[in-house]
Amino acid sequence: MTILLPRRRVLLSLAATALLGACATSPGGGDAGALPPIVFVHGNGDTAALWTTTLWRWESNGWPRARLHAVDFPNPLARDDNGVEQAGRSSADDQMRHLAAEVDRVLAATGAVKVVLMGNSRGGNAIRHYVQNGGGAAKVSHAILGGTPNHGVWNNPGFRPNNEFNGAGPFLTALNAPKGPNGDEVTPGVQWMTIRSDNNDKFAQPDGVWIGAKGTPTNVTFDGPALKGATNVVLPGRDHREVSYHPEAFAAAFRFVTGRAPTAGGPMFVVPQDRVQLAGKVTGFSAGGPTNGPLPGARLQVFATDAATGARRGAALLDQTIGADGRWGPLATDPRTPLEFVLEPPAALPGFAISHTYRAPFARSSDTVNLRPERAIADADKDAAAVVTFTRPRAYFGLPRDVVTLDGETAPGIPPGVAGVASAKRKYAAAGQPVRGDFRSGIVSETVAGRTWPASERRVTVLELHE
Repeated sequence: MTILLPRRRVLLSLAATALLGACATSPGGGDAGALPPIVFVHGNGDTAALWTTTLWRWESNGWPRARLHAVDFPNPLARDDNGVEQAGRSSADDQMRHLAAEVDRVLAATGAVKVVLMGNSRGGNAIRHYVQNGGGAAKVSHAILGGTPNHGVWNNPGFRPNNEFNGAGPFLTALNAPKGPNGDEVTPGVQWMTIRSDNNDKFAQPDGVWIGAKGTPTNVTFDGPALKGATNVVLPGRDHREVSYHPEAFAAAFRFVTGRAPTAGGPMFVVPQDRVQLAGKVTGFSAGGPTNGPLPGARLQVFATDAATGARRGAALLDQTIGADGRWGPLATDPRTPLEFVLEPPAALPGFAISHTYRAPFARSSDTVNLRPERAIADADKDAAAVVTFTRPRAYFGLPRDVVTLDGETAPGIPPGVAGVASAKRKYAAAGQPVRGDFRSGIVSETVAGRTWPASERRVTVLELHE
């Protein structure tokens, strides 16, 4: 079954539900402790931090924080060949085993019988593999897959045949084998929902441009993430990550689990807290790429900043050398104070910059404010006095869908058409000046202010969006 949610209908629904209440409530008014725990599963190369705003939305609409859990896979990138060991990369079985252990931990901690699983992209592969082959069918009530390439990013037995994302490969072929009397692709006994874009998902495209094979057919269609036997929801215009992390995706998932629309927090579904406490992990890189393991020896400073200029307001709120567990914090703040996170990698990690990451105020507390060092300034940018990156980790920039500007000018490096670029970089002729990034897309609007820092000191500026 496919449910198409036209953009106008989505926005009207969000506006209508916003009128029903502005305070966090328990769904149905019942015992919040009886609500099922939810385990969130990130995608390829990502971290639990991408679920931060989603966690805020579930909290604002009645879910206790103790029943919301976001997985951090140790080695989040998939192997080139699923069956061949690759340093710093994970197989589909690695992901499944880690998820199975996390589910068992959550069930033991909460006393619940079953969990809800919600995954983005590759995270949906882990969910499906666990439910079908790892005993998850008895422990999962609902499974929600956002942008998961269920029929592959490409479908070609002659191209990287044993890759996890090949729809013609053994992994996805086995997952999609017909099940039950109706020949469903989903494992019976669990309620399944997929959320996909209409045509704006970079990894569900008929042409291979986004996998470096422009002009070559992928043999995958826009509805590649849909599954026979699931409730298949379409969010028009949303991109590969927005179908998991956007307010519209949250509203669809909330309704699927509870049977009703969310009512708290206005159109963004987030109720700000009076007091905010932040914490997270500092992670690094391995031979295979980014890792979610700890980066001991890094130094983290956090400053309050001026919302208009990015200038620091006083001494550091936190100054911490990261220990063996990678954790930082806690840091007490409020929902009105923008922050600058200064991350200096340890000397043992050459080739990385000192990053000054600016964030708009955090509306709610979070223990998933995870940080990784930025790579050193590229040779092509070494003629600049300063380098600024404007980034949207939970989604992509798309033109003309979005308005994306740096200091009032359209941010460079964003191609028109399918939304597939998550950051824009600009070179500046002077350090020590204010810089402002503005983003608007439908109901989402956000501004981040920062300062430029000397590239000659291997420092970079990052303006990072929440949404």
